[in-house]
Amino acid sequence: MAHVQVLVVGGGPAGSSAAWHCAQARLDVCLVDRARFPRAKPCAEYVSPEGSRILHAMGALDTLEVQAAQLDGMVVHAPSGDRIHGEFVARHGFRGFRDRGLGIRREILDTVLLERARAAGVRVIEQAKVEQLVQDANGTVTGAIIRTESGAQTVHASLVIGADGLRSVVSRRLGLARQSRWTRRVALVAHYRDVTDMGALGEMHVTRHGYVGLARVSDGLVNVALVVPQRYAGTMRDGRNAFLENWLRAQPSLSPRFAKATRVTPVRATGPFASRAKRPWAPGALLTGDAADFFDPFTGEGIYSALRGGELLAEFAQGAVRATSAEGHVRSLRAYEHARKRVFGGKWRVEQLIGLAVGMPPLLNYAARVLSKDRDLADLLIGVTGDFVPPSAVLRPRTLLRFLG
Repeated sequence: MAHVQVLVVGGGPAGSSAAWHCAQARLDVCLVDRARFPRAKPCAEYVSPEGSRILHAMGALDTLEVQAAQLDGMVVHAPSGDRIHGEFVARHGFRGFRDRGLGIRREILDTVLLERARAAGVRVIEQAKVEQLVQDANGTVTGAIIRTESGAQTVHASLVIGADGLRSVVSRRLGLARQSRWTRRVALVAHYRDVTDMGALGEMHVTRHGYVGLARVSDGLVNVALVVPQRYAGTMRDGRNAFLENWLRAQPSLSPRFAKATRVTPVRATGPFASRAKRPWAPGALLTGDAADFFDPFTGEGIYSALRGGELLAEFAQGAVRATSAEGHVRSLRAYEHARKRVFGGKWRVEQLIGLAVGMPPLLNYAARVLSKDRDLADLLIGVTGDFVPPSAVLRPRTLLRFLG
């Protein structure tokens, strides 16, 4: 395999979505990932209702739904004890592809999506590490050197897509990676069995020193994702397992629910978050998924953004690959950047507002008091986080005024 039109680096939801959609655009695609699938990944493992639309288009939804837990909405517990209860319901004139989210283990989700890409004609190479990018004299990316069990090989490509996550090799090698100094948080994630009182709502429990998300996922398990400021990473001297379990035991509202629970997977860490590439492209390359941007896991945007980003970029990848001049190639890449801002810009603003509230407990307590009395407004906000209500519905002035109570 000396040359392909598109080389996708990363086999998670962002990479598989990008590869599948590029293959649908009749591009010759190769996808490489350093892991062998199935593989575990620290993640909240939540797919929003609108994410189901893309899974359906990829032919993966039916397979995944029988292995997933249904999530009907979210309940947020503020430090004050007030609750924000919102459900994925068709209100306010908005309707999603599904009126429920999915809790699905990444071992299952990622493997199914990778197989859908393979079925679409994508060449998939597992256990393949990208050692370096190949660039021409003008700095345009023209491929990558990858190493497999059989040795190193150069794969030439008209376009390289970096879908390789928070620590993206593609983004870093191109000098595009950028970390925010604000809301620097890390996450510890594990699966538990026999957590009591788990219903069909995902839960977020916010304290003054971080927050924890609980949600049912595949196989009757509960995903437990603790997110704390990065400074706490230095206090995990007894290990991640002990830190997570001690944190849960210290919460009066959660400790009884975990009294008979059993942790069935190791505690995995990820972060720090709050990263956004300087721009999602360089000549010869595009970024998508967490490699392009990831603010904070509170709203559970990662998987949907990965799927939607892969869907979005296919048109621009096709234009870049088939451009007859360097100017036309770059024009397609710039158009992709503008499209990302148009599609995700409103959601980024909502995420930042939520992140501000989560980082300032008095502000979150106030918002929780308002939303606990205004169920329609709570459902509207949850609809935005479920991706089937446009962010403009929350950001318009008359809606923002409702938060003033």
